[in-house]
Amino acid sequence: MEVQERIMDTAFGLFRQFGTRSITMDDIAERMGISKKTLYAHFTDKDDMVCQTIGRFINIIIEDCIEDRKKSKDAIDELFLVMDMLDRRLRNMNPVILLDLQKFHSKAYQLFLDYRNNTLATMIRENMERGISEKVYRPDIDIKILTQYRIYACMICFQPEVFPGANDMNKVQKVLLENFLYGVASVKGYQLIEEYKQLSQNK
Repeated sequence: MEVQERIMDTAFGLFRQFGTRSITMDDIAERMGISKKTLYAHFTDKDDMVCQTIGRFINIIIEDCIEDRKKSKDAIDELFLVMDMLDRRLRNMNPVILLDLQKFHSKAYQLFLDYRNNTLATMIRENMERGISEKVYRPDIDIKILTQYRIYACMICFQPEVFPGANDMNKVQKVLLENFLYGVASVKGYQLIEEYKQLSQNK
């Protein structure tokens, strides 16, 4: 692994735990056992590091979603695979990170918005179109409205105040997605949801 990638891995580990605001370049250098000079050899400043690190993480999520789509048996299986992936990728992530990006790192936050409004929206829409064609989703669902609904439901895990007392925001995300699936599923789809839930619980 190249030095720059190792720096981004270390930085993201700290950002996901504490947010970006409270983490300094000194913290990252100390965690890695390197000098700040080495950090600045690869990044212009902290904002550049945050931007590149977030961009890299978003690309990893996109690649994982594409891979899950390729290996899934149907649209519902695709979303169960995505749920498992997000559980791994977002586990123990401090939701304050998104607020920090919005307040202090406009370029990184714009990367996130572009992902949310374009790539994520397209993946959600295509999953619903796939589900309808496979007859696992109802043919009468309003794809345009439900795409927007799903986008903002995905973002709610970054708003823990909406669910006071819920310590695991990934669990919140999973519950919301399961209920979304039950809402759009056909009779055939409902049976598949039950099958995939059972397989997931047996893992």
